[in-house]
Amino acid sequence: MQPTPSQDAPAVDLAAQSLWSSLREAIRGTNADYTKIPLRRAVFLLAVPMVLELVLESTFAVVDIFFVAKLGASAVATVGLTESYLFLLYSLAMGLAMAVTAVIARRVGEGKQEEAAVTAVQAIIVALLVSLLPAIIGIVYAQDLLRLMGADAWSIEHGYRYTQWMLGGNAVIMLLFVINAIFRGAGDAAIAMRVLWVANGLNIVLDPLLIFGWGPVPAMGVEGAAIATNIGRGAGVLMQLWILFRGGQHIRVLGSQLAWHGAVLWNIVRTSLGGVGQMLVAMTSWIFLMRILASIGSEAVAGATIAIRVMMFTMMPAWGMSNAAATLVGQNLGAQQPERAEASVWQIGWYNMAYLVMVAVLFFAFPQAIVGIFSADAGVIAVGAEWLRILSYSLFVYGWWMVSVQAFNGAGDTTTPTWINVVFFWLIQIPLAWYLALHLGLQETGVFWAVFVSETSVGLFTLWLFSRGRWKAAQV
Repeated sequence: MQPTPSQDAPAVDLAAQSLWSSLREAIRGTNADYTKIPLRRAVFLLAVPMVLELVLESTFAVVDIFFVAKLGASAVATVGLTESYLFLLYSLAMGLAMAVTAVIARRVGEGKQEEAAVTAVQAIIVALLVSLLPAIIGIVYAQDLLRLMGADAWSIEHGYRYTQWMLGGNAVIMLLFVINAIFRGAGDAAIAMRVLWVANGLNIVLDPLLIFGWGPVPAMGVEGAAIATNIGRGAGVLMQLWILFRGGQHIRVLGSQLAWHGAVLWNIVRTSLGGVGQMLVAMTSWIFLMRILASIGSEAVAGATIAIRVMMFTMMPAWGMSNAAATLVGQNLGAQQPERAEASVWQIGWYNMAYLVMVAVLFFAFPQAIVGIFSADAGVIAVGAEWLRILSYSLFVYGWWMVSVQAFNGAGDTTTPTWINVVFFWLIQIPLAWYLALHLGLQETGVFWAVFVSETSVGLFTLWLFSRGRWKAAQV
């Protein structure tokens, strides 16, 4: 006999209450052991705050370029060219963060909370040391750096202050990445989420005030966007440090642990080398692509910059889910449960693919409308819309690449993805982009198709390599 509506309603209400309860727990934070609770629940509790964290991060990126775009194509190009250098710093920060997440997750999975806290302190020391040289170079040589990238006269004369602020203040970028990696590896994803909510929320409020001025606050133009970003991220770092020493659900640093531990620090550096190399390969590839686009014109750079911001915004939920895979892999390998680690990756991979297929449909159907939100320049819209449409053909594969790469990183095997990136980005993407764009005269269209070919290929290959399972034997 089929159940009547009155019989079925309590079950529906119970399921809704359970979902709402789990959602609140994910956002508030939990002391759950991710190596023991049901896998689907573990994925949910980690992925929800990681997705929300990165959604706000990408929201800021889109809001920032929305305001800067009102200053003209050259201002947007200044941001895009500066970000080419910032991508190098992001590669250092993200590579270091990969290692920190892997080591912290492994120690927590092994039940060694004190060692995890000592590792956290050494990670912060490394982040501060790494930030010094780029800050000096960025402050002193900002105009030369823009000139090297082919910036136009306006960017070199007026936009260089944006570059000075962003590169000079890179310590807050390093610390924000690394300390949030500590929280994620420990399983305190909700804390990392709240930190970025504060940092990026403050950025969003300050952006229009400092760019266009308001009351006693003078209009600072594109420089104001950089100042807003540094203030927001700086506030986020202060919040991170306060929580880290006060204690989260899974990790707390004590005053007695504020000391130099050479062996632990070297383990972080050694493990991070593969991650840094992995990101440097990908990011330097992007710099070469931007240099090719700059030789075509400011409209090509501006259109590509807007398209990449849109892509970052829409893909952050997928990256959030992939970050959850890294934590689950690290902790479950530490708990001697490799099969559970692998199962978490496949489960998250299917979620990623389903989400990015929906994004691909939007990119294919409405590219001009999407880019038109950020610019009224017909040339900029045409370039950005073309890239979004070409990207739409490969997003479902890209989702699998994200989660399989994070599986390697979460296991501590950061070297394998590095060599994969060398082949597919340096040996395929860059030469193919140059050949199609400049030799064959396809201009920005050639660059976009080169990206499609290389990133579709790397996604399929990395997933195949993951399925072989050698990453399960990695030690950190």
